[in-house]
Amino acid sequence: MTEAVVLLGALWIGLTLYTVLAGADFGAGIWHLVTRRPGRVLDPARERELLEHTIGPVWEANHVWLIFVITLFWTAFPPAFGPFAATLYIPLTIVALGVIARGAAFAFRKATEVGWQFKAYGLVFGYSSVVTPFVLGMIAGGLASGRVPPVIGSGAIISSWINPTSVYCGLLAVGCCAYLAAVYLTRDADREGAAALAEAFRRRSLITGITVGVIALAGLAVLRADAPNLFHGITHRGLPIVVVSLLCGAASLFLVARRRYVPARATAAATVATLLWGWGAAQYPVLLYPDLTVDRAAASPTVLHTVLGVVAGSAVLLVPAMFWLFVTFQRAEEPADR
Repeated sequence: MTEAVVLLGALWIGLTLYTVLAGADFGAGIWHLVTRRPGRVLDPARERELLEHTIGPVWEANHVWLIFVITLFWTAFPPAFGPFAATLYIPLTIVALGVIARGAAFAFRKATEVGWQFKAYGLVFGYSSVVTPFVLGMIAGGLASGRVPPVIGSGAIISSWINPTSVYCGLLAVGCCAYLAAVYLTRDADREGAAALAEAFRRRSLITGITVGVIALAGLAVLRADAPNLFHGITHRGLPIVVVSLLCGAASLFLVARRRYVPARATAAATVATLLWGWGAAQYPVLLYPDLTVDRAAASPTVLHTVLGVVAGSAVLLVPAMFWLFVTFQRAEEPADR
């Protein structure tokens, strides 16, 4: 196994953590937007309080993984990162603006008592939580369908990310975020003794999970027509991982239906993570089509040695700190009498 492959694995782990953790944060924003629908039985203020309390201590920390992925991609695989950034600069800019707008709105909403500002910040937070993962999915679709050529300036600026595969991946990304958040929030509401909220998010988990499964399977027809190389990879090299994803998804729905919320969290995260790794297995060893492979896109050996050492050293500090953050936060939510 080469150093380039090891660093690609580290990059994919970072992307997986961002998808599973920050994806749930985006999903909380999606459900935050839903609380504004008229005629709701649940108390919107109580529901928003749960959503904001759940993501409050961790939403900024989760963006560490996006920074890690971009930085590692840039330094370890510069021949691939250059065409990637040059071709997809429009959606990348939209994502950056979405992340900024979402974070600013979430913070400013807590600092104002003016009614119209409070509502405006809530809308910005909610809509940016939909747009950002959708565009991230579109970027992934452009990469996966081979629309980012390995030469700077040769890619199509618009059709590289606005195409059937990208739209499919964008919808799938939004659905996965909503699904993860619903499953996580079901457990949080149940732990806090909010039975009505727990049941509401339980229903949302089941409906969203089934919907995402249908979209994922139906989208194979889109891939077959629009991205045949990706379709072939998914139905051959990536098929075992995709099957694991389907089994994890079914297990997650079963556990939610049986109100086994703690293990349901793990299986829901595994469902989305294995879906992402199925894409990686389907495309490996190609980074950018038609023929820019991992080894050909890798930086010089000196750079790879240095980056690998920095990643290993950083992991020793970062991973325990992030783990402790989540453990401490979860313990802090437990009722005092337990």
